[in-house]
Amino acid sequence: MPPSKPDLLSLAFDAARAAEERGEVPIGAVVARDGAVLAIAGNRTRELNDPTAHAEMLAIRAACAELGDERLTGCDLYVTLEPCPMCAAAISFARIRRLYFAANDPKGGGVESGPRLYHQPTCHHAPEVYGGLRAGEAGDMLRAFFGERR
Repeated sequence: MPPSKPDLLSLAFDAARAAEERGEVPIGAVVARDGAVLAIAGNRTRELNDPTAHAEMLAIRAACAELGDERLTGCDLYVTLEPCPMCAAAISFARIRRLYFAANDPKGGGVESGPRLYHQPTCHHAPEVYGGLRAGEAGDMLRAFFGERR
């Protein structure tokens, strides 16, 4: 397993906290290549009235724009929650090299939970996946967020 980049995952946590301050579900994502940050994003579904404005989708779009390419070959994605099926598919289509995530999402995840997209025979590209990094911290953040809203 390649070493995780705690500094890059920390940037994803910073983006998640910023999303929470905007009233969004606290999820953050970072796209990097060779340690250089290409994009940082937090959820913006409520702000943009866009159900696809997940942190991963926004970070992937911004990184593609930065590189001028629809493929993010050689890039890694760091995210605070296991990507949903929509985001998992976008990660595959973008040809992300490695996916690092914090907490698993048993209800909505699409990587190690739910449909396990990268294990399907129709999946053309599967990134290397490293989950469970700082999972407790991410889980605590999400539980606190939803606890305040119930």
